Amino acid sequence: MKRIIVILVISLWNLTVFSQQTAYELEQNIHYYSDSINQSDAYINERCVLDVYYPKNSKNFATIVWIHGGGLTSFQKEIPEELKNKGVAIIGINYRLYPKVKAPAYIEDTAAAVAWTFKNIQKYGGNNQLIFVSGHSAGGYLASMVGLDKKWLAVHNIDANAIAGLIPFSGHAITHFTVREERGIAGTQPIIDDLAPLYYVRADAPPLLLITGDRELELLGRYEENAYLMRMMKIVGHTKTVLYELEGYGHNMTQPAFPLLLNEVERISKEKNN
Repeated sequence: MKRIIVILVISLWNLTVFSQQTAYELEQNIHYYSDSINQSDAYINERCVLDVYYPKNSKNFATIVWIHGGGLTSFQKEIPEELKNKGVAIIGINYRLYPKVKAPAYIEDTAAAVAWTFKNIQKYGGNNQLIFVSGHSAGGYLASMVGLDKKWLAVHNIDANAIAGLIPFSGHAITHFTVREERGIAGTQPIIDDLAPLYYVRADAPPLLLITGDRELELLGRYEENAYLMRMMKIVGHTKTVLYELEGYGHNMTQPAFPLLLNEVERISKEKNN
């Protein structure tokens, strides 16, 4: 069923009031790999860093790990303006890019950054049971991969099911087109293999909120991929998968999607705190 969002009115009253009473700090370019790994690889040392934006002198806040897009080939970590001053921490991560590396290096990096968040956010006052993973486009793909395929976080002794919620924006559900390019496969040839989120549908996954642009305006079949992922998650027994299609918006659909992300964080945080 197509979900049409024409007017987006979401109540974020609690977050707004909280943000008006809170100062925020930003720590930048923190390495999320160990010193020994950083010293062994110049590109890891240069690229594999993250920024932490958090409410100062606050406790028990939720955290959103935000993964930038760019087709796995470009762009930089960011703290989206739309997520600032909302009572939550934002962690913007970098990961290595193609063609300097190939799959699965960027998935490994994402998992390492998410694991760093689980192991360190309490030092800033955050609740490590309220860590959400989100991102746009390639970032949405990476969020889904580390959240659905449990082996990436297991390397760091983190259970992917500890993620409070997965909220990919317009992410591939099939194998990413850059991964296919690495193999000499055309971007119009759909592949579902062990580097596709769809390969890992499972009933016990974290809550999954899929958000895409309009099916007629999105890249290739991005909406349909996510619709298929939603359907298969429901078929295997996952009861907390929801799909939103943002009518009138193309692939760059982040502006109306950010309030949906914040609303999901607030909703799940209230459930866990009750």
